[in-house]
Amino acid sequence: MTQPLSCTQAPKPREIAASLDQSTLDIHDTLLALRNGQTSLAEIREQCTAIAQSDACRHVYMPGSAPDFSQAPALGTSDYHAHAPLAGLPVSVKDLFDVAGQTTRAGSTVLAHRVPAVADCAAVARLRAAGAAIAGRTNMVEFAFSGVGINPHYGTPVNPADQLVERIPGGSSSGAAVSVATGAALAGLGSDTGGSLRIPAALCGLVGFKSTARLVPASGVVPLSTSLDTVGAITRSVRDAITLHEVLAGQKVPLTGKPLFSLRLAICTTMMQDGLDGTVAAAFGHALDTLRQAGAAIEELAVPELGDLTAINATGGLSSAESYAWHRTLIDQHRSAYDPRVALRILRGASMSAADYIDLLAARKTWIVRMQARLAGFDAVLAPTVPLVAPPIASVLHDDAEFFRVNGLMLRNTSAVNMLDGCGISIPCHSPGQLPVGLMLWHGALQDDALLNAALVVESALTASRAA
Repeated sequence: MTQPLSCTQAPKPREIAASLDQSTLDIHDTLLALRNGQTSLAEIREQCTAIAQSDACRHVYMPGSAPDFSQAPALGTSDYHAHAPLAGLPVSVKDLFDVAGQTTRAGSTVLAHRVPAVADCAAVARLRAAGAAIAGRTNMVEFAFSGVGINPHYGTPVNPADQLVERIPGGSSSGAAVSVATGAALAGLGSDTGGSLRIPAALCGLVGFKSTARLVPASGVVPLSTSLDTVGAITRSVRDAITLHEVLAGQKVPLTGKPLFSLRLAICTTMMQDGLDGTVAAAFGHALDTLRQAGAAIEELAVPELGDLTAINATGGLSSAESYAWHRTLIDQHRSAYDPRVALRILRGASMSAADYIDLLAARKTWIVRMQARLAGFDAVLAPTVPLVAPPIASVLHDDAEFFRVNGLMLRNTSAVNMLDGCGISIPCHSPGQLPVGLMLWHGALQDDALLNAALVVESALTASRAA
């Protein structure tokens, strides 16, 4: 019998300030502990480094890219940290983002000999400007093209939620999630093309927020699908997700303070609840009951438009078309160096014609208009983030049929939000002692502020229920 852990039960290589374990705190509580003198930035960074070097973070970082705070802002030289949103705290960076002086490999061997980046990408520059200390480059699915989290070149980070069974972390931001779940970083910069922030957050018991894509610049980031790629972060709480979004988007999120009973929430009854495993079904049902008992008004909402996605993407989808456009020369010259499962999906784009691609863009535009009409009037739509808990790595590592089955299930719910050009957030909704399950709140484009405000009160109600 497995012994699942909550995401806060990370390894404790040392105690800080006698009793404070930094790996259990979000950024907001950590800043409070700093102000109260319960810890220091030096101690926080020391603990993060120790965890990053432990077996819990095996395969989490790219070779030679573990946390190194030598380039972080100096400690104690001014009041800089006190006024910066991230205050010198460690934030990991997915190996998709340019960091000055480092090689961006995107989890591949194909790009391993690339010339180091001459400048930080926009997202990393904004993190630094907000006071973040870059806590290493995290491993990922090669070229971000899977929701499972497997990497055959650099190994697969192990989900820390289970002590006995090595389970997948989810992808493609696999290392980012595990770095946060273990306590090696307080937040992880990642990307989300079909769910790559929300999936690993759900499987590792964390919060993953996918904003409306246009709100955060993707310059200096290796693309998968320029139509769908979104830059964001994995965190330990919704309030941290808001802070990271504010930093990355360069704008404040107005906090409305709307109570739960004033929100109009919908449960998506089309497709997104199909085939749930027992743990997910129970956790999702309990979360809905908890929200209703706390005063939430929740309506069932059929979304038949979701059933049209298979036909819309029948020729291969935007990810295949747009990834092939970027990879076509590389994959022609270095096909054998690619993860075969990734190459297979990229090469689907080779058979798409220009007419197919133009038709796909037009169909997506029409579908978005129909979806926006369907969702009008709701503050957020609720669904399980993914329909199953993290399966064992061994079950998908060498079995292609099982890998693609699991990958399809992982991406099913989350990818619809990317196709919508919308926003979505995954919040833990499992009970203590269970494997992690994510509750996804989602909506259309530019509904980010309202969605984040709804997520705050939903998280509060779920947290209060677990503590009762």
